[in-house]
Amino acid sequence: LKVLSHIDSILQSPRAPPLIYRRSKGPVQNYIKENGQECGFEHLPLTVEMWADQLMALKDLHRSLKKLSLELAPWHTEDPQDNRESIQVKDLQFIVDAILEEIENKEKTSQTASVPTLLAIVSHFQKLFDVNSLSGIYPRMHEVYTKLGEMTNAMRNLQELLELDSSAPPTVVVNTVGKLCDIINENVTEQVQQLLGTQDIHSIINKLEEHECFFPPFQALIQDLLCLLDICNLDDILPTVQKLK
Repeated sequence: LKVLSHIDSILQSPRAPPLIYRRSKGPVQNYIKENGQECGFEHLPLTVEMWADQLMALKDLHRSLKKLSLELAPWHTEDPQDNRESIQVKDLQFIVDAILEEIENKEKTSQTASVPTLLAIVSHFQKLFDVNSLSGIYPRMHEVYTKLGEMTNAMRNLQELLELDSSAPPTVVVNTVGKLCDIINENVTEQVQQLLGTQDIHSIINKLEEHECFFPPFQALIQDLLCLLDICNLDDILPTVQKLK
């Protein structure tokens, strides 16, 4: 009777499923407890057998879920506890959660390029940057990245020096530099003209021709004087001649 009372308390517990507790309809099949209340346990053997079958099926379900998990994520290591005799629902739930997480991750990365696409990208890079071997791709990538950084820094510095907006395209920068060079060249031409004292190019040519005619004889005369007076510097010519007087 104590055992029946303990079973009855378990069956009537709020945590117990409704399936395992049902009142018997016939007085013959009822068990009478010490307090005189009836309790119907005649259906429990069938329920326990059903549960036993489900517990055995848990192992098969666990094995199938493990196979599915290995198909989706073969890199996952096997848990040593997976071979234990008792399989619990929480173990199955853990595997299902892992599978769902793996599926979600694959959906997020579904836009990843396929192998043929990646091969085409590598081949196109080799053609663009003249790379003959796969081993040369990474060095060339590093070189291109370095050059790109240098060009970007140079363009940014030119934009700041020319007081251009940072969004100005390279063509605007080049045109601005070209205009600046034209202005500088014009200023240099004007300065040369002012230095020579003429604005006429033909006058400049005449002066150069006069210089070519005058300078060689003058240079020869100076060299002869230096040799005759036995001196080395031009500044010593006049004092030496004055001493001869």
